[in-house]
Amino acid sequence: ELEAHPSFTIRYRGGEDTHLDVHTDDSDITFNVNIFGNYSGAPLVFCGINGEPDHRLFRTAYQHRLGYAVLHRGRHRHGAEDITSGERMNLVVWSYSPTYRSSEASRKVHQKEARKPDLRCLSYTHDRDFAQFREFPPDKKSRHFGRGWCPPRGKEYHHGFVPDLPADSAAL
Repeated sequence: ELEAHPSFTIRYRGGEDTHLDVHTDDSDITFNVNIFGNYSGAPLVFCGINGEPDHRLFRTAYQHRLGYAVLHRGRHRHGAEDITSGERMNLVVWSYSPTYRSSEASRKVHQKEARKPDLRCLSYTHDRDFAQFREFPPDKKSRHFGRGWCPPRGKEYHHGFVPDLPADSAAL
């Protein structure tokens, strides 16, 4: 039973808020409906489930359409890629179940990553190895470099994982 439903709108516009970094939501279920759109680009990219071996591997991309919604688990890693022109606005509703959150089924247990991440599933705000694969967006490096938590230590893919900063370094 879903008991709480906070909601908000999010707008993407070329030259302003052009994208939303890959992330997970603080919800059990997320409802995301396009309420205004005259734009191109900005697909919603879905990767794996947070904590699963494939959480940084690309699964699909969803192109929003006016009046249509997508429903997904909050733990589903996702992000909106760059809008290339125009403007899009979405209504997002996060739903929670305190009963579910207090159950064993909701407990997050991180498994070792299956392999290196797909480029579309990298997060400059969360990933410890982002700079090994991509350049930071303008004005983001000073705030996020070396501050990632993902993957948790000991859960990295086996061959070739290199964090942006060694474990014994402090973030810049």
